[in-house]
Amino acid sequence: MQAAPASALSVLADPPARMVDSAVMDYLLIEVVNALRVSSAVASARAKKIECDMVEAGLVLPPAPAPPAKQHNPRDSASNTSSKVSGSGDEDEGVRSRLEAIGMHVGGNFAERLCRDRPLFSDSLDVIKFVCKDLWVSCWDKQVDNLRTNHRGVYVLQDNAFKPIARISSWEGRQEALKQAKLYVVLPAGIIRGALSRIGFHGTVVPEITTLPQCTFQIKLPKNT
Repeated sequence: MQAAPASALSVLADPPARMVDSAVMDYLLIEVVNALRVSSAVASARAKKIECDMVEAGLVLPPAPAPPAKQHNPRDSASNTSSKVSGSGDEDEGVRSRLEAIGMHVGGNFAERLCRDRPLFSDSLDVIKFVCKDLWVSCWDKQVDNLRTNHRGVYVLQDNAFKPIARISSWEGRQEALKQAKLYVVLPAGIIRGALSRIGFHGTVVPEITTLPQCTFQIKLPKNT
């Protein structure tokens, strides 16, 4: 068998970078949240139908009545006409868990790509600096604005203009916009957690939003890492 040319092997080992528009991630996140919200509503309706059938058959007791669900305003910047199906708290929790799972997969792949030519991380502070610089620039085009730590495994990363929530607003006021933004930072939190897990640092990532477009992420890692 004839050996492949060296140039072909180098292309396979280090494929050329393919550029995409910087707004693609924003549009993708909007559609992902809307699609998962509708999907979770369908799954919740299916589960409720099964529960009703079991109640009618006398197999289980009827559940307590739930409060009416609030409809999403189609004029909000973070929703569109396809997201008119409003979910309950359980449905929103289903959206969050699925967004986090997608983010962990994406973050793990990012970490593999970015760490390919790097030495092993010596401690947790080094890996947090990697997240603040390399991962943040690759995903959100800038570095973290502020990093704080208590030197006991807790790190607080602050981005004063976090890109995924920079354009979120609501006709119902600032509080409703903050409520919507909390759903849109679940995927980025999953990306951070997935990157850390792929490197070998397993912990928790909790996003917090008090003022748009500022966002902080609290990362807790085991003390022995």
